[in-house]
Amino acid sequence: MISRRRGLLLGATASVAAAGGLPAPAISQGVRELRLVTDWAKDTPGWGTSANRLAQSITAMSDGQLKVTVYPAGSLVRAFETFDAVGAGVADMYHSFDGYFASKSPALNFFAAVPYGMTADELNSWVAFEGGQALYDEVGANFNIKPLLCLNTGVQMGGWYTKEINGPGDYKGLRYRMAGPGAEVLRRMGATVVTTPVSDIITALNSGAIDAAEWVGPWLDVALGLDKAADYYYYPGFHEPGTSGTLGINKTLWDELSASRRALIETAAAAEVTRSLSQFNAENVKALRILREDKRIKILRFSDALIRETGRLSREVVADIAAKDPLTRKVYDSYTGFLAGIMDWGELSETGYRDTRRLALA
Repeated sequence: MISRRRGLLLGATASVAAAGGLPAPAISQGVRELRLVTDWAKDTPGWGTSANRLAQSITAMSDGQLKVTVYPAGSLVRAFETFDAVGAGVADMYHSFDGYFASKSPALNFFAAVPYGMTADELNSWVAFEGGQALYDEVGANFNIKPLLCLNTGVQMGGWYTKEINGPGDYKGLRYRMAGPGAEVLRRMGATVVTTPVSDIITALNSGAIDAAEWVGPWLDVALGLDKAADYYYYPGFHEPGTSGTLGINKTLWDELSASRRALIETAAAAEVTRSLSQFNAENVKALRILREDKRIKILRFSDALIRETGRLSREVVADIAAKDPLTRKVYDSYTGFLAGIMDWGELSETGYRDTRRLALA
């Protein structure tokens, strides 16, 4: 256990290692210093911005009694080791996408993103009022983690392609950069799916190493430069319809906090879900305008045939995930049960209104 923890902690001092222990959160004159590790490079738009804002909110709301310091990927622990680091007590909190850690528990997918799953508002409703948080806590407790939703990107785009896609058959042999359950859907369609790091996507597209890639949406895609590397931009992103970020807290630490401090952190995380989604929407409007002005870029909707096929395969993939263990099945049953009802209400409310608004303002 100690050797694994040492491997996670990049900045551990020699004295701590020699003592065989780990540094506890600093407590000085009533101030508790908390280390928040992320899987984002410093100042990454959207994700990194949100992590910094959340840390500042917790610090300010507690009048500095909870002093949260953000450590970008690689500064305290390596990228994608944040989950293990927090569970082991190497760090106090992480800000990440729990889909990265689905190999530890497939149930985590349902709190991150699943193909043709819930949108941001739907996911928040399930977690807050229909038993989702209790299930999330049950999953996290197996790893000594208390999870809280803290970000949502909204519906993502379907990705950038170097050639036009007309139907399911065009995916045979296509080299696509994607992760998560959506990647398995594309594999079953005959695509070769790769997990190119975000920093290498542009180079891979320009060199022909991959034919297509997805990241998030207009704001972050333009920031990354994907609009310079491919001409075809497809929608909607079936693979991640309401991608959420998680604030994971060491559960031992969480249980030690007073009820008021736990409530403060919960409130800050919930507020950041709203702030982040609002920012993604506002910035996507600006970036989409830029993309529409570029006559080279073709913004296209996936064909009905392709949507039906990805839908069929998505149901298979998600059902296969649910079958992996009893807890994942329990989460799946709750998730899909609420999805059916919220889809019914959404057709009357959100979809119904948007359809009539389009007609009224035409």
